[in-house]
Amino acid sequence: METFLIDVPMPSMGATVNELTVVTLKTTPGARVAKGQKLAELESDKSIFEFESPCEGTVRAILAKPGEIKESGAVFLQIETADASLRHLTARKTEDGGPMTAKTPPSDSAAPSSVLRPPIWTPRATKLAQEAGLDPARLTDITATGPGGRVSGDDVTRYLASRKG
Repeated sequence: METFLIDVPMPSMGATVNELTVVTLKTTPGARVAKGQKLAELESDKSIFEFESPCEGTVRAILAKPGEIKESGAVFLQIETADASLRHLTARKTEDGGPMTAKTPPSDSAAPSSVLRPPIWTPRATKLAQEAGLDPARLTDITATGPGGRVSGDDVTRYLASRKG
């Protein structure tokens, strides 16, 4: 049976959710997967959910790492499959006609530890801070405990409670 490489996109969660955070990966490149098998946990600004394999096949590339934020529709991973119903997802080709592939992104340990980036705020966290009269861009002493180091609504609630005490 002929196999082909497909680009599996990040899911669309509706009109108001245009990006998702990769919380955990439950597979690796080279792994055989079954249709419906849990491949990752993803988070929107409202919930965490499991992402399932759309087909049986072999994972050839993972194009995101835990903590990374990806837009809905962006290529999340590539699977080699024989499932003809997914031909519309055939991986894009390079100029020489071969499939476009990407290596698994490096782990966070490869990043220089001296680089400090401001935390990313979830929409709920931003709203709670603004309702309390605070500017999220100026809050430097809040602890971010959300996936990928994001400031969550719970983080803002704890921060506000600690300021009252």
